Amino acid sequence: MKYFEDIIVRPHVTEKSNLQVAEGKYTFIVSSKANKTEIKKAVEKLFNVKVLAVNTLNYKGKFKRLGVHEGKRSDWKKAIVKIDTDPKAEIYLTKGGKVVSGNKKYKDSIDEFGAIQ
Repeated sequence: MKYFEDIIVRPHVTEKSNLQVAEGKYTFIVSSKANKTEIKKAVEKLFNVKVLAVNTLNYKGKFKRLGVHEGKRSDWKKAIVKIDTDPKAEIYLTKGGKVVSGNKKYKDSIDEFGAIQ
């Protein structure tokens, strides 16, 4: 995948996914070729949050018919992304043993979750 916008297709808004938002879990429909690492990087870059875990599910398209015409819906992939709801500054040691705190700020929620469609 070349661009982060190509990885995340749209949010998957259902009753269950709306209940999981309180736990810090957001559900997206993603490109079927994307892996967990690419999904994690895309969510962190696009929404400026810290991702803790990514779970993915692959769905096979159903066969449908309308009269004598038969067709198959496309396959798709769903990703459930758990974000850090209490982000703290990253602390690390330098070569001299000095403690340095990172200045990168993360948000604790994805505000645009329901608005994108």
